[in-house]
Amino acid sequence: MAGTDLYPVAGCKIYIGEIMATQIDDFIESDFITSPDQFTEIDGWTTMGVFGDTAALISTQLINRNRDIKQKGTTNAGSMQNVFAEITGDDGQVALIAASQGANKANYGFMVEFNDASGASGSVNSKAYFVGLVMNASPAGGAANTVRNLNATIEINSNVVRTAAT
Repeated sequence: MAGTDLYPVAGCKIYIGEIMATQIDDFIESDFITSPDQFTEIDGWTTMGVFGDTAALISTQLINRNRDIKQKGTTNAGSMQNVFAEITGDDGQVALIAASQGANKANYGFMVEFNDASGASGSVNSKAYFVGLVMNASPAGGAANTVRNLNATIEINSNVVRTAAT
């Protein structure tokens, strides 16, 4: 039966890219592919946060109908809250921490690579691209028998561009 394949989160990857300005029109895949070395993998990813558009609710109270009429408003791609095992010196974590500094107001390109390629020779995983602000990259502890973590929140400032697996 088509469409019943399930894919593990294990094997997915997240990358931070170059500084990217927001734009009026929705982004497309080619907006994110400007150089082969544009993205750096952020190593140690242990928890993938939620991301993708959610519409705001517009609610109008119509007195004569005794009913609220609801409409979809603007969309917001959300706050992606990720957890990483802290790996000192990892280029991706260093870039993430630098992007999170208070004086850094720049948006960055991000790429999430999923684990869903067919496995055939030349197959490619699906990807999601977006632009976002790194709001924090904060060290976090845990229980005695856990590693130190790095918690990072990315406020997504664009549409999410998805590509299909082949």
